[in-house]
Amino acid sequence: MMETFYSVQGEGTYAGCPAFFIRLGGCDVGCVWCDVKDSWDASKHPQIKVTALVEQVVLSGAPICVVTGGEPAMHNLELLTEALLEKGIRAHIETSGVYPLTGTWNWVTFSPKKFKSPHESIYIAANELKVIVFHKSDIEWAGEHASKVDTTCSLYLQPEWEKRESMQPLILDFIKKNTAWRISVQTHKYLGVE
Repeated sequence: MMETFYSVQGEGTYAGCPAFFIRLGGCDVGCVWCDVKDSWDASKHPQIKVTALVEQVVLSGAPICVVTGGEPAMHNLELLTEALLEKGIRAHIETSGVYPLTGTWNWVTFSPKKFKSPHESIYIAANELKVIVFHKSDIEWAGEHASKVDTTCSLYLQPEWEKRESMQPLILDFIKKNTAWRISVQTHKYLGVE
């Protein structure tokens, strides 16, 4: 476990909602623009009992727990989601989709990366497709993934933070013409919170 914190969800469908975050260590996807590269090596982070993690979530009063990383799906998350759901806390995951999911999730945010192909099982599981736009070609690439998810899946394009000034206009122009898509911005960064 790399870190835990209570904040607001800054991205996607649940933006603005209070949420407790569990950031797990370990990732082999290798995004060049990753803003949490310290999470990549799981051995640098302590192992914590599921009961201790869930106690933190319960004490925070958060209605949602977002499990993120790194790449959280590298780990077996069945015990964690079971414990969260038993306490009446919504279990959300943010994943690149490169591994099959374990556990029971109320919400699955699938954020594919060009650096490693997703596992086919993620397309049926995704509630939300969120593609980070680092280059204009990422918009067309996003469409390839959108064609594979369920029609009920929410579709988001999110400008990579360092490229937001150049990518936001392209995204806005695209979603005006492709109205199934929405823009996601990293609200938490604008607010100056985790």
